[in-house]
Amino acid sequence: MTTLSETLSPHIERLGRLADQGRFGRLRRGIEKEGLRVDAAGRIAQTRHPRALGSKLTHPHITTDYSEALLEYITPVYSRPEDALAFLADLHRFSYRRLGEELIWPASMPARLDGNDSVPIADYGESNVGRMKHVYRKGLDVRYGRIMQAIAGVHYNVSLPDELFALLRELDGEGETAMQDYRSARYFGLIRNFRRHSWLLLYLFGASPAIDRSFLPDGKIPEGLEAHGDETLVSPFATSLRMSDLGYQNKVQSQLKICFNSLSNYVNTLRHAISTPWPDYQASGVREGDDWCQLNANILQIENEYYSDIRPKRVARHDETPSQALEARGVEYIEVRCLDLNPFDPLGIDAVQSRFLDTFLMWCLLTESPWISDEECEHLDDNRRLVVSRGRDPALRLDHHGRKRSIADWGGDIFAGLGEVAALLDRLEEGSPHGDALAALSARLEDPARTPSGQLLARLMSRDEGFVEAVLALAREQGARLGEEPIERARAALFDELVETSHQQQGDIEAADVDTFADFLAAYFERARESRALTPLRAGGQG
Repeated sequence: MTTLSETLSPHIERLGRLADQGRFGRLRRGIEKEGLRVDAAGRIAQTRHPRALGSKLTHPHITTDYSEALLEYITPVYSRPEDALAFLADLHRFSYRRLGEELIWPASMPARLDGNDSVPIADYGESNVGRMKHVYRKGLDVRYGRIMQAIAGVHYNVSLPDELFALLRELDGEGETAMQDYRSARYFGLIRNFRRHSWLLLYLFGASPAIDRSFLPDGKIPEGLEAHGDETLVSPFATSLRMSDLGYQNKVQSQLKICFNSLSNYVNTLRHAISTPWPDYQASGVREGDDWCQLNANILQIENEYYSDIRPKRVARHDETPSQALEARGVEYIEVRCLDLNPFDPLGIDAVQSRFLDTFLMWCLLTESPWISDEECEHLDDNRRLVVSRGRDPALRLDHHGRKRSIADWGGDIFAGLGEVAALLDRLEEGSPHGDALAALSARLEDPARTPSGQLLARLMSRDEGFVEAVLALAREQGARLGEEPIERARAALFDELVETSHQQQGDIEAADVDTFADFLAAYFERARESRALTPLRAGGQG
């Protein structure tokens, strides 16, 4: 049987020589990290987003996700993972100097809740754009409830170097293909391979095998969960309950069947979803007078409502939706969305994981990536569900082209291919950080106890701790340390300045509004239905 390492791009050796000549640029990445604010007892905070952190509408680095209590940190884009993590650490240190007695919850699954209404919906002010963000979140409550939206994670945004795509286009003999179309097609090949193998990330980095009982307000214990003490439920072999049916889910969206075979299919499917009514959402109603409960009654209110492990992205202009930006100028970067917070790390992610992700994504790009059939799409979803719920079960077997394979066996093949890509990336580095990352993580394949999910479950069992008790102890330790650590001086000054300027910018936006909210929304959705494709998009795969 052909090994995965043998299916790598035949150009990998030539790319290595080009890297030695300085013709191979570096990957660039930015990190978005969510963290729930909690009180000293480990309950979700009911306070407003601290004014001392700036305006969550306009601050470029500190905002909120769904909830007023769900902090979201956004780093700039860096060519070194360590630089992104240093910025992220300073965002935490800055926040802890302004949070008082509150803490940042370091786990993906929420702290103690008190029913649906205990998750406060984020308020972005009186501007039309701020009100749209708030009503969108009200719509998520109508459709899925707020509790699901209190879950936190890490989003990892990566752009591959322009020089690399130019070299690959040349080596592939695709010189006649427009660079925008070639780059987008290669990114979609990466995404398809990611979907085939994202189960490995769920196994290696999943960190949510337990929940507090308050996450299930109806008191019903789903199949697969067991009681641990009075207030905690655990799944003995789970890796990421966050990515299970307990977490982000939308059965209505399952009909969209997006398997990322082409940019045009992706864009057109999303456009269809944001313009097609859904009966249940219609029954809930959209507005009564000036009281809006959702933006519309369609399958998706806006494109961001589509849940996926990974997304193609491009920075949108002020008059574009995300898919229109993709349509007009092609894929710019990809966003990995399946990563749990590591509760044992105060940032939720470290440099070893970052280097591994870079290697994995480059491997996904360089490995052959045919289109995904409907049948394969179902198998991929099955593998993902199995690893989420039973990833640490030694008896688990995944489907690999009709063969049943263990995680250690199949993962070992993937690691072999990753080793070649790590060696390629390390040609640009001092030392071998990508190879070192693989070596550090390879032990998790043979020993599930070394995974974050295994470590967290072991702590709960060995200390007879509840989920909230254990994570609150970690939050206190991390908060004390981060609150005392110094912030880089120039960055501290920048953060102080951004607090004031972001509030001023929000005020300016509110003062500039002239349209009613209804007219603003109508104009937005009229624009959203427009195609922005300048030329027919090439739908090919690897080229």
